[in-house]
Amino acid sequence: MQFFIDTADVSAIKQANEMGLVDGVTTNPSLIKKAGQDHEETIREIASFIDGPISVETLSEDAEGMLKEADEYINWGKNIVIKVVMTPEGMKVVKELSSRGIQTNVTVTFSAAQALIAAKAGATYVSPFVGRLDDIGHYGMELIEQMRAIFDNYGFSTKILVASVRNPIHLLDSALIGADVATVPPATLMQLFNHPLTDKGIAAFLNDAKQWKKGAKVG
Repeated sequence: MQFFIDTADVSAIKQANEMGLVDGVTTNPSLIKKAGQDHEETIREIASFIDGPISVETLSEDAEGMLKEADEYINWGKNIVIKVVMTPEGMKVVKELSSRGIQTNVTVTFSAAQALIAAKAGATYVSPFVGRLDDIGHYGMELIEQMRAIFDNYGFSTKILVASVRNPIHLLDSALIGADVATVPPATLMQLFNHPLTDKGIAAFLNDAKQWKKGAKVG
């Protein structure tokens, strides 16, 4: 399973990339605003050191406006993926861009039927928001299971990109189900390192090493 990092914080992306944990990046208007950076400058900087897909979201509500934005965005880097909302207008855009060989990511997806529509339109990725489903009392991972079954049944090449990942369990369950990608906030990514027995083991090793060095000096 690939790891995408869900942020527009360039320093956080670089840190994760140095550990080999960034196969791609997803951004949205909220993340760009949170980073307090210029949209184009931020994407161009990310594209300068990330080779994997970088999702850039369109802002228009109609297909014509989305396509104009897409034509601009694809010039910001060699690996730009056009992020499109799950609407009838959005699916027009996905169909058109797919016919031109431009990768797309259908976002704010909350049902298997929506995912099927996106796949039929030719989406490269479809992004189900599991955390937001959990928030309203649904089991977000059930959607991933349904999508995996449908895509496998019909041989769709569209990749399942699990979004709204809130904790390590979301990511682990995604991997067990067979999702293609999970896009993870930097803080959640770092949580994957945590385990009390790892911390205890490291502390013991360091203590033993100190004792050994101390004894070696005495001897």
